[in-house]
Amino acid sequence: MMATTHVFAGLAVVAPVAYVAPEFAVALAVGAILGGLAPDFDLVGTHRRTLHFPVGGLAVAGPAVVVAAVVPSSTTLAVAAFAGTAWLHAVSDAVGGGPEMDPWNERTERAVYDHVRGRWIRPRRWIRYDGAPEDAALGTALGIPALVVFEGWLTAVIIGSLAVSVVYALFRRRLVAWTPDWLD
Repeated sequence: MMATTHVFAGLAVVAPVAYVAPEFAVALAVGAILGGLAPDFDLVGTHRRTLHFPVGGLAVAGPAVVVAAVVPSSTTLAVAAFAGTAWLHAVSDAVGGGPEMDPWNERTERAVYDHVRGRWIRPRRWIRYDGAPEDAALGTALGIPALVVFEGWLTAVIIGSLAVSVVYALFRRRLVAWTPDWLD
């Protein structure tokens, strides 16, 4: 899935809490946005292995959510949103294709690495590849709760991210031809 879809998923998860407790909306949104993006910083390492923790991430996300529920503050809620969204990102990568530049060719059976079991989780391909039409549709649908709940500069970030998602989805399959060989 696109990084923006992961961000929108995190924002959709924290939106009900932000609606009920608007004083924490910015902290929740910032935590969810950063948590949705953070795992993909492993593009410079081994993508979907270095910073993706689909099983072990729950050991961090779960306690962070409990602490935020018991001691709600901007900091605890931002950390919980970050940890929860980063974990959700890693888990949801298994529903897509592989991490290669052209996952529609289905060259690999590796979606995301499970550090606990020491093996790769196979791709389910429910969302065929990042930027697929179904990815853009899911991202847009997940962005709607965020647009309803969050205000101010966050609305601009959400709308801008939705626009980037749609443009990326329109050109995704062509990007492989435009990418230098050393990136694959």
